[in-house]
Amino acid sequence: KELNYAVRGFPVGFTAPPNYTGLKEDEYYLYNHLRFTITYREQADEFEGVRITGFDVHPVSIQHDLVDSNADLSRSSIASCGSDSIVRNDPESYLPLRTGPTGEPLTILYSYSVEWQESHVPWSDRWDVYLMGNPDDDVHVLSIINAIMIVLFLTGSTATIMVRTLRNDIALYNELDDLEDSQEETGWKLVHGDVFRPPSTSPLLLSVAVGTGAQIGTSVSITLIFAILKIVNPMNKGAMLSAIIFLYVLSGSVGGFVSARLYKVCDATEWKYNAVATAVALPAFLTGMFIILNIFLGIAGAATSVSIFTIIGVFLLWTCVSVPLVFVGSYFGFRAGKLEVSTKTNQIARFIPEKNFARRSIATLALSGIVPYVNMIVEFAVIMNAIWLNHFYYTMGFLFVSILCVTISCIAINIVTCYVQLCGEDHRWWWKSFLNGASAGFFIFLHSIWFLSHRLQLVGMLPVVVYMTYMSMISLCFALYCGSLSFISCFWFTRKIYGALKVD
Repeated sequence: KELNYAVRGFPVGFTAPPNYTGLKEDEYYLYNHLRFTITYREQADEFEGVRITGFDVHPVSIQHDLVDSNADLSRSSIASCGSDSIVRNDPESYLPLRTGPTGEPLTILYSYSVEWQESHVPWSDRWDVYLMGNPDDDVHVLSIINAIMIVLFLTGSTATIMVRTLRNDIALYNELDDLEDSQEETGWKLVHGDVFRPPSTSPLLLSVAVGTGAQIGTSVSITLIFAILKIVNPMNKGAMLSAIIFLYVLSGSVGGFVSARLYKVCDATEWKYNAVATAVALPAFLTGMFIILNIFLGIAGAATSVSIFTIIGVFLLWTCVSVPLVFVGSYFGFRAGKLEVSTKTNQIARFIPEKNFARRSIATLALSGIVPYVNMIVEFAVIMNAIWLNHFYYTMGFLFVSILCVTISCIAINIVTCYVQLCGEDHRWWWKSFLNGASAGFFIFLHSIWFLSHRLQLVGMLPVVVYMTYMSMISLCFALYCGSLSFISCFWFTRKIYGALKVD
């Protein structure tokens, strides 16, 4: 069965095992002929001339027969490459990589042939061959099924354990409150007077990070939906990147609304300052990184360097469009009522006891980050091949399902770590919940370093700097999305469990 699908490049040869050749060792053969098949379409009633609709390259291994070894090499002097015959792979004429018995050099004749074939493929469908599935897609499908099963198991087991545990805890705490001589409070109920205490370390930065992560998640989700509906062509990488940036700017109202609502929970009133920081923080940081990278490119004289005025112009255009939308979202966010909580905050913060290993920051960071990363490791590897190895990536449906699995697993694992932290009488969950989710971006960055050392063959320092700069941007955006998701889910979780308690 013949399969026609697109791959990057072609092999230089192949190996035949001993059971095929009858020799004691493997035999090596070389592809020394390339057969180009160019397809075209003529349709006089639709367009003038001829349109190229595709081409195939078939490598062939063949021992050429020379009519006259002393004559100049031309098509007429090569009997095995005549104009009336098509060069094909034939086991009887494979070119083995062997030298003579006394070590004579091996002379190899390289050749090519071109065949034109009329095709009925419309001009609009000429890219379909690149969208055809190849044998490696089976691994891709199995990885998605594996991720879905992991998410279902993780979510089901987490939900079952948490519901049963919380139901028993809440029933026990409420029963003790009804008794006159109640025992001393234990567990997560002890911190009910401090659990909603605003973070002492930069609540503005936390609200901006959460709002920016929500904005990134909204823009990427809408872009994937557009790609699935074929509104955006996934084969055009530039169009996909432009769509993400454009939708990120248009999603500024979402980021402003989420950031303002959180900033108001922290008893802050400077909503204009919060709106400006939400609109400018990430674009300014990414622009600064790109300017530094562009300086290196300019010093090296690279053709990919751009003018500093172009960078500043794009930044101002981005900011001037995004800031008004963020202000609109912040305005409605601050006008909305403050998110009510069921417990009052004590004037003096409660002492936090010493934590065991399971409740330490390094353990929760590793667990919360590695679970979402494992759920999308195969998909991320395919995306890395598409970005840096010029592979084709078109399975937007798989990517959407993969991100959905990452979202669900991130919510589940961070709710568990938040519950474990509260059971340890540690009420400082605000920043920890965000950082636990954001640690997934750190694992993405580690994967990019492994990809650089094992898959890429970059020569010189400048390509490495370019690669690490762009992967740092991608890791940062992924960390902001997961951190925002983690914080919002933990905030919802704490409101739910403490809202079910009877607290004086």
